Amino acid sequence: MRDNILETIKNAVRIEAESINNLYGNLNDNFTEAVNIINNCKGRVILSGVGKSGLIGKKISSTLSSIGVPSFFIHPTDAAHGDLGMITKDDVALLLSNSGKTEELLFILPLLKRFGVPIISIVGNINSEIAKRSDVVLDGSVEKEASSISLVPMSSTTVALVIGDALAAGLIVKNNFQEDDFAMLHPGGIIGKKLLLRVEDLMHKGDDVPFADENSNFNDVVYEISSKRLGVAIVAKNRKQLVGVITDGDLRRSVEKYSDKIFTLKAKDIMTKNPKTIDKNALAAKAANIMEQYSITSIVVVDKNSEIEGIIHLHDILKAGIL
Repeated sequence: MRDNILETIKNAVRIEAESINNLYGNLNDNFTEAVNIINNCKGRVILSGVGKSGLIGKKISSTLSSIGVPSFFIHPTDAAHGDLGMITKDDVALLLSNSGKTEELLFILPLLKRFGVPIISIVGNINSEIAKRSDVVLDGSVEKEASSISLVPMSSTTVALVIGDALAAGLIVKNNFQEDDFAMLHPGGIIGKKLLLRVEDLMHKGDDVPFADENSNFNDVVYEISSKRLGVAIVAKNRKQLVGVITDGDLRRSVEKYSDKIFTLKAKDIMTKNPKTIDKNALAAKAANIMEQYSITSIVVVDKNSEIEGIIHLHDILKAGIL
């Protein structure tokens, strides 16, 4: 029995994968036209469908909104009972129906036409009534559903979902939508923090920065590192020009190497030259990547003239919830 179940699962995944591959062969200029119509829309993209198609429509609507394309889902039954008032002549309708003859959608189609709303349909039958009444038809047909019970929508809803994602991908390129644009629409959660928080937002500056002069003695360096609690001291000229850094690790290695001569050393004798630096306008996530790549816990923040502006520590990034 267990083997039969696993085989059924594998078969379902195979059929859905084949359906998506078949979709690739159905892509044509209608998809480009659909992207252009949506891109030129001065209003909102109105998604509508019934049952599983309606659920896919909600997801597509959410995806469009996330890339800056105003969109919402409306159930055709609700539309027929007053919610058509939410639709304007500046909108675009995107209808989903596997059969292409969903009664609720056919009922509101003439009403949408009266508004002068362009109609794009994702249908499983390009010769269906809904397809015939649409301005642009996107072929979402599948050879068979992934279930042994052909009435259960599986492959058809997967293909419709992929079509929605494909349209969104086209719109991202069409609108030159960038990561910064995405971040502005997703300020919450890990995604928002990674794309919005910059080094300047988290770095230590002013009196909180642990500084040491090239000629600072060992005791002074230890005190600076301990008092500022960042596990590092920046060696600089006039607290502006970066010379190097001294970490807790540098201190330990110096003790092991120089033993009883340790207290005669200066900062310049034990510092690490050419440390990693970053601009304050860089994303904090980039600072985290540099720290991970080079196995370090702090990065000195410098301006375009290589003058020190602050320091960012791994703990600051962790506290911000970026990692």
